Amino acid sequence: MGNVKNEKDIARQSKHQMKRKTICFATNNSHKLEEARAVIPQEFQIESLHSIGCQEDLPETQNTIEGNAIQKALYVREKFGCDCFSDDTGLEVEALNGQPGVDTAHYAGPQRDAKANMELLLKNLDGISNRKAAFKTVIACVWQGDLYTFEGRIEGKISMKPKGNQGFGYDPIFIPDGYEQTFAELGPEIKNRLSHRTIAVRQLVDFLISSE
Repeated sequence: MGNVKNEKDIARQSKHQMKRKTICFATNNSHKLEEARAVIPQEFQIESLHSIGCQEDLPETQNTIEGNAIQKALYVREKFGCDCFSDDTGLEVEALNGQPGVDTAHYAGPQRDAKANMELLLKNLDGISNRKAAFKTVIACVWQGDLYTFEGRIEGKISMKPKGNQGFGYDPIFIPDGYEQTFAELGPEIKNRLSHRTIAVRQLVDFLISSE
């Protein structure tokens, strides 16, 4: 009986491995990879850019967040021939006509300095009472030859000064609706539950499950 059970377990495991599909997350950011692997079903093997042999920086030359996400996903698909998904995120401030938007990561210059970006944003909002803002993430996925996009968005406001030390990027100055603390004060557990990226990833997960 023990041998029979063992053979059945081996057969089930082999069947599971045969069904497993590979998709590349177009990033080498270990934190993003861990987040994705934690929520995407185990039927999917998540590869990084490094693991598929992509050493170069991906192009981001479009003038919209959606455009950059799509550009990166198509680039990986066309050059490396694998199904993939990529993300691009922007902070949109109402009083600044949606800025920094697509320029979020390099708002204060090409060096992509988070502190300098926050300082410039606060300077540009000096004396402005309207602090409404939103974080938006777009995920572009090339799956079995077709392109799909998913969007996550969270509304909030910009604080008067940086607060908290548990986040990155603009987290110390972004207060999500329904809270009085910034993302950097709330910490990663709450942020990841609420965030724009989580919302978009959940949509991607639902799609991948439904495509099975």
